[in-house]
Amino acid sequence: MPVKLVTQKFVDGFMLLIQPISNLLAAWKIHPNLITVTGLLLSVFAGLEFYLGKFVAAGILLVLSGICDVLDGKLARSTDNASKYGALFDSSMDRYSEFFVFMGLIAYYRHSAVMVALLVFTLAGSVMTSYVRARSEGLGIDCKVGIMQRPERLTYLSAGAIFSFLWSGIMVIAILIVAVFSNITAIQRIIHSYKVGGDIDKNF
Repeated sequence: MPVKLVTQKFVDGFMLLIQPISNLLAAWKIHPNLITVTGLLLSVFAGLEFYLGKFVAAGILLVLSGICDVLDGKLARSTDNASKYGALFDSSMDRYSEFFVFMGLIAYYRHSAVMVALLVFTLAGSVMTSYVRARSEGLGIDCKVGIMQRPERLTYLSAGAIFSFLWSGIMVIAILIVAVFSNITAIQRIIHSYKVGGDIDKNF
């Protein structure tokens, strides 16, 4: 049985909690792309709060950004606005969102070479996790496997930030967890894609 860094009960509870919001947005005929852009802006502000050292505020903004990340997809499906371009737009904004968050953290920890290196490694893992999936699916291989995908990354980073008021080291631990497991996820996806379709294209 695969290891889960976020339990299914947590996911189900979260989805149940935001369903009324999704229904309300659908009733108001809000376009999913507007929610996607809102999520991006929240991530930009989260990055700024990280830079200023206001980790609790940054964590709350990350939670709100994560809610937008789920809502845009639910809204697109419930209002028949789902499209290939919408999926591309959503994924692209997600990558920018992560970039701004990590840039804020790097700016805050800029005086620590170790932390900067760790954050760059974390950002690389986040980007590679998404890239391997996109590249694999472009080759016709379903690649949604992995121990730490975007929802898990957001959960650990936001929790680390919100609870950092108890002890600043909690944020460092959260970053370390995301760094290790996001890169493991990228490797898992590379191996999975090789096993599933490594022989279908000699250029793969």
